[in-house]
Amino acid sequence: MSLRHFELVSDLPVAAEEAYAWHARVGAFERLTPPWEPVRVIHRQGDRVNGAVTLEVPIGPVRYRWVARQREVTPGREFVDEQVEGPFRRWVHHHRFEPTGASSCRYADQIEYELPFGPAGALAEGWVRGRLRRAFRYRHATVLADLLSHRRAAGAGPLTILVSGATGLIGRSLIPFLSTGGHHIRRLVRRDPGPDDILWDPAAGRIAAEALDGVQAVVHLAGEPIGNARWTGAVRRRIEESRSVGTVLLAESLARLRTPPRVLVSASAVGVYGDRGDQILTEDSPIRSGSEVSFVERVGRAWEDASAPAEQAGIRVARMRIGVVLTPAGGALARMLPLFRAGLGGRLGSGSQFMSWIGIDDLLGALLHTIVTSDLAGPVNATAPEPISNADFTAALGAVLHRPTMFLVPAFALQLGLGEMADELLLASARVVPARLLATGYRFRHPGLADALRHVLGR
Repeated sequence: MSLRHFELVSDLPVAAEEAYAWHARVGAFERLTPPWEPVRVIHRQGDRVNGAVTLEVPIGPVRYRWVARQREVTPGREFVDEQVEGPFRRWVHHHRFEPTGASSCRYADQIEYELPFGPAGALAEGWVRGRLRRAFRYRHATVLADLLSHRRAAGAGPLTILVSGATGLIGRSLIPFLSTGGHHIRRLVRRDPGPDDILWDPAAGRIAAEALDGVQAVVHLAGEPIGNARWTGAVRRRIEESRSVGTVLLAESLARLRTPPRVLVSASAVGVYGDRGDQILTEDSPIRSGSEVSFVERVGRAWEDASAPAEQAGIRVARMRIGVVLTPAGGALARMLPLFRAGLGGRLGSGSQFMSWIGIDDLLGALLHTIVTSDLAGPVNATAPEPISNADFTAALGAVLHRPTMFLVPAFALQLGLGEMADELLLASARVVPARLLATGYRFRHPGLADALRHVLGR
């Protein structure tokens, strides 16, 4: 079969050396992998431009082992990935960075490949090229936006950043995003620590506090997922304790350090506002208290209050009230996609309830912006500027997927199946806007829902 060629070229407003350095850092492969592609790294050897990586790659119904050898061709200008083992008969991928000025370059992905199975493989050529176009358009958009995000944060300098909840949905994306920006990442883990990891056991009240010295910023994301299981008494206790107990332990440990970090960014959620109809909610909107508030409100308030010891010690504490995070890699959108792709999607209940959402890449950018912005403290709404009703969200997702959305899930059916969780997570209305992010100059990559969905779904 003849050799095939694929190329995508973009202009970047950064020096070739800067773009090359981003690609050479740990985490670049993860940032370049589209969230709709369940590619898994099995093993790494060496670094990004002089090493090898072994992947598990799904192609149709089959999962292939793909081993790529990476080699530097010209420092600061070009490196190559070459398939050693994998689904293609031949695959050579050139990453090129050609200067076009002192602070600009032309960024090119050039691939030579041969499909397997001889003439029969030609039948898959259109499918392969379509998949390449989707993936590399996503890659180029992500590289540009990430480089600009890191340039805006460059004044803070490379930081040593501790991340808890590193294996969760947000943490898995945040660590590659920060490390490709030149920051040194340490993880707070419960087991199997790596060289830079710090052990803790919140339930037992244990943390390797002496290892926290030298950390300049902390992003605390750890907490039991709130929507994965029906809220039995045991599940409620796990949800509450995983947030309040772990946050108190971390905040008190940071407060006792001789040199505490500059900032603690502690996760919270827009559920702290409760069901507020169509009222526009900013960080200055009051949080309700008392015996009548919902479970989600109580959990959110306790979660935020638990970071007080760090604040009292003079550490800048930002409490990120995170909306529905949009990524097909997990969370709410991932659970919706199978039904919507089958044409069975529809609104929940009346559909009038507001959803406060944020694309995964904007959440990462907002976290970095909060780390480096010295006057961001207290509550910070991590949501897109345009909250949307459930009915409008349903219509937008159907339009992006080119699927009908005629179905309706009645409120009583949700309540019957999920109990109180349905009322508080699916039917409650929170119209939250990111007033403090906007006031401090954060620039959203995807402020509108349709654009955000197209990006994360490769549409």
